[in-house]
Amino acid sequence: MADNNFDVIVIGAGPGGYVTAIRAAQLGLKTAVVEREHVGGICLNWGCIPTKALLRSAEVYRNMHHAKDYGLSCEKPSFDLDAVIQRSRGVSKQLAGGVGHLLKKNKVTVINGEAKFDGPKKIVVEGKDKGTYTAKNYIIATGARARSLPGLEADGKVVWDYKKAMTPDKMPKSLVVVGSGAIGIEFASFYHTMGADVTVVEIMPQIMPVEDKEVAGLAQKMMTKDGMKILTEAKVANLKRNSDNVVVTVETKDGKKQELTVDRVISAVGVIGNTEGLGLETTKVKVDRNVIDTNEYSATAEPGIYAIGDVAGPPMLAHKAEHEGVICIEKIAGVKGVHPLDPRKIPGCTYCHPQVASVGLTEAKAKDAGYEVKVGKFPFIGNGKAVALGEAEGLVKTVFDAKTGELLGAHMVGAEVTELIQGFVVAMGLETTEEDLMHTVFPHPTLSEMMHESVLDAYGRAIHF
Repeated sequence: MADNNFDVIVIGAGPGGYVTAIRAAQLGLKTAVVEREHVGGICLNWGCIPTKALLRSAEVYRNMHHAKDYGLSCEKPSFDLDAVIQRSRGVSKQLAGGVGHLLKKNKVTVINGEAKFDGPKKIVVEGKDKGTYTAKNYIIATGARARSLPGLEADGKVVWDYKKAMTPDKMPKSLVVVGSGAIGIEFASFYHTMGADVTVVEIMPQIMPVEDKEVAGLAQKMMTKDGMKILTEAKVANLKRNSDNVVVTVETKDGKKQELTVDRVISAVGVIGNTEGLGLETTKVKVDRNVIDTNEYSATAEPGIYAIGDVAGPPMLAHKAEHEGVICIEKIAGVKGVHPLDPRKIPGCTYCHPQVASVGLTEAKAKDAGYEVKVGKFPFIGNGKAVALGEAEGLVKTVFDAKTGELLGAHMVGAEVTELIQGFVVAMGLETTEEDLMHTVFPHPTLSEMMHESVLDAYGRAIHF
């Protein structure tokens, strides 16, 4: 490349990185993005997108088994595992190509290689586009990787990480999933639906620990009713790896132990930021336990160096990274009206069966924060569309400040709640009160009517339950 000088260099082309680079280019800044492996990052290639493709196959397979419930016939449902995986990989490939096209369309220079700071003013790239590059501003968007615990290290054979779990060479008859965060519980849901005997081991008192206790409890009840085994307040004390199975010793809170012999183990104990090898020690950037320290506009302690997304700390979500990146680059460019991201208004979605979605404070956290709350709840069984869909299990829950009517949080479990949650996200963003929501007209028949009824219930005005 003849010109290695830019206004902005983004390091990492995952969701946060490529979105930031495109927005920078839109703002008229000469922009480059450095990527060592593949545009779209983990999310598009090995995370959010391909897992949703797998889960969609599982959903269709589940519905095939329940065809009789809808007056239909589907004799001896079966699946082709290779075809399921190929579809998932194809979806990722298609979208990765789309990201490449968007970068090209917006005239973002893609530098293929691995970047390392050589002092605060330049980076050295090793790889296809080897060289030294400089920029007025650098934005670190290197994402995160799977956390590995001693004794639980993935070997690609009998103990899997997320990549192997997405591309198995055969369907295990039994497996243990360690960790019930979004990654773990989604894999548990996929493999259970496809016929595996699944046991989830979670060290915390509830699955999906960041979610509202009541919602997580109902999700667990629905999963166990469906045949999944879930062990909370438990840990894996030991793994004995054999040639084609694993003996897992699980220890519960009271010290009791049990041995489970399973075909495979999936380790899903969280993620850790990719801060190593970046040469940050040659700058003033501060790193604490693989998290880069930033202010509300993603600036680090080194002028001209910023960090966004997973590498800048939780919540480790693609949409958080994207929004954070846009705020960061617009602040750099001097766009008027830029304000920091409010972490309380970032939705979280888990695409297991049943789906779980939330935004804002849980009931417990709202009370801990000193709020007097009004809580509304509405069950799926009271909604005509849910019953017609054959999806009559679930709950919508809303949490309000009793004094002001401010919506503090919303929490859902059931069919398509990952699509419904955005209604409450918009409401919180607009600082909507309970009165505004109660006077909003929701279409009938829809699942969204449960959102309305939940709000009404918080104030003793629910109609349909």
